[in-house]
Amino acid sequence: MNVIADHGVRFGRIAAMLPVKDMAKAHDFYTRVFGFSKVFENGNPVGFMILKRDEGELHLTLQPAHEAANFNVAHLMVDDANGLYTTCQRYGVRIIKRLQDKDYGLRAFVFEDPDGNRIDVGQRI
Repeated sequence: MNVIADHGVRFGRIAAMLPVKDMAKAHDFYTRVFGFSKVFENGNPVGFMILKRDEGELHLTLQPAHEAANFNVAHLMVDDANGLYTTCQRYGVRIIKRLQDKDYGLRAFVFEDPDGNRIDVGQRI
């Protein structure tokens, strides 16, 4: 296996880019259900938006012809998976995989946003 040296490069944050068909609907979902706040938007109509909550950041990109993948597109670490799972249930969010403890040390579940983007949620056990 070849190993590429890092040349002293330090990585900063990396954020998930989620394609959405309707920016207003996606904004409403992530702010209303999960408490994200919009910190940036670009375009008229808005074609790109950044949402932030605590250390979590989502980038939304308008893709009217988006077809959802059948796999997880982002992983979200939280400090209370039970609480977030309850919130998802309360708002009628589609749960793809129910809340359960995994053998790799996470309490986890997967939900789907209105555009079909699957988000894997985990909490260290």
